[in-house]
Amino acid sequence: MAQVLEFKLPDLGEGLTEAEIVRWLVQVGDVVAVDQPVVEVETAKAMVEVPCPYGGVVTARFGEEGTELPVGAPLITVAVGSGTDGGEPGASEGSGNVLVGYGTSEAPARRRRVRPTAVPTSAPAAPKAPAAPTAPAVPVASDGPVPVISPLVRRLARENGLDLKELQGTGPQGLILRADVENALRAAVTEERPAPAPAPAAPPAAPAVPSALTEGRRVPLKGVRGAVADKLSRSRREIPDATCWVDADATELMRARAAMNATGGPKISLLALLARICTAALARFPELNSAVDMAAKEIVQFDQVHLGFAAQTDRGLVVPVVRDAHARDAEGLTSEFARLTEAGRAGRLTPAELTGGTFTLNNYGVFGVDGSTPIINHPEAAMLGVGRIIPKPWVHEGELAVRQVVQLSLTFDHRVCDGGTAGGFLRYVADCVEQPAVLLRTL
Repeated sequence: MAQVLEFKLPDLGEGLTEAEIVRWLVQVGDVVAVDQPVVEVETAKAMVEVPCPYGGVVTARFGEEGTELPVGAPLITVAVGSGTDGGEPGASEGSGNVLVGYGTSEAPARRRRVRPTAVPTSAPAAPKAPAAPTAPAVPVASDGPVPVISPLVRRLARENGLDLKELQGTGPQGLILRADVENALRAAVTEERPAPAPAPAAPPAAPAVPSALTEGRRVPLKGVRGAVADKLSRSRREIPDATCWVDADATELMRARAAMNATGGPKISLLALLARICTAALARFPELNSAVDMAAKEIVQFDQVHLGFAAQTDRGLVVPVVRDAHARDAEGLTSEFARLTEAGRAGRLTPAELTGGTFTLNNYGVFGVDGSTPIINHPEAAMLGVGRIIPKPWVHEGELAVRQVVQLSLTFDHRVCDGGTAGGFLRYVADCVEQPAVLLRTL
């Protein structure tokens, strides 16, 4: 007899709590194999194809394209076992291809909350809400398990001393979402404040958006744009940053690159040479390859340099990460930058390729601008910005000459170091740009 198993939206990693359905890859009634992608979703970090750990016949889909679902909400139900066209021996035991936060190595019968009550007798259209006859109820009783799936929500409540059993979730079947916890914390702060003294009547408050602008087109702040907004706001809110900058003569660096590329081997990118300079500078000033753990009152200095670089795509600004950049030469860095940039433009970057950076390099010179004060990529401690390289009057060897000049700017977390360290880092970077031979001392 066929068994109907429910596959929920898994935790896609790095604290992501929801995802938007971009495209269904299967229809109700289709036969799916174990680990076959069934839906393409967009998270705040990347486009992801989600594979189903069961093999069988799709009996229901939950959510239309464009619907945003929280982690743990039902995606599809699959009839597996005898009596299904796609049933294979052992197919109902899962694939073992473990998704983050959603193990598949156990038998489905042992999974929590995977007991649908009935198999739909006909192929229904995709429902507009996750709640469906086949969806299991999320327990809401105060004495039972707390209806929370996201570990991020649990941690937020724990760090603020909030009892989740006292909350009523607004998610599907009472699921407690991050917004529920944040609303409860705001309400608690409001209750603790003393009641203000009566004030004379005041005119009605002005709307958040001026009335003349209320008829404008509204663009949802979600997906990559929403993630960028959240991260940059958090950086400004939590990190006491400072910026220093310097102009440098990049003429010799450009000549060195031209000589390297004239040998007939793989072409070396300017970004790769700047990255190589950054990793050498971080070896001398490791304070800037760090993060602050305020809960533990500690600065964490990293042994490896996982170098992020800002890349503009059709989906918005993304920061892919080159792992172990300190162990790569200029050719290897060029290759990895090219691979990650192409994946970003095609929307194929994975969450793992967009997280875990320890320092970021931002070459905004490609947009034709000279300078900027970068916002630190939270939770990192610093970001180096590079402007355009253009001919400018410059005093060279005691005489006025036209040289290739670039402005370098370093924004750093003032908690991890003072201006002397930041200035030393930036001066070393500028020295390497002006005299690439300086790098030979670190090789």
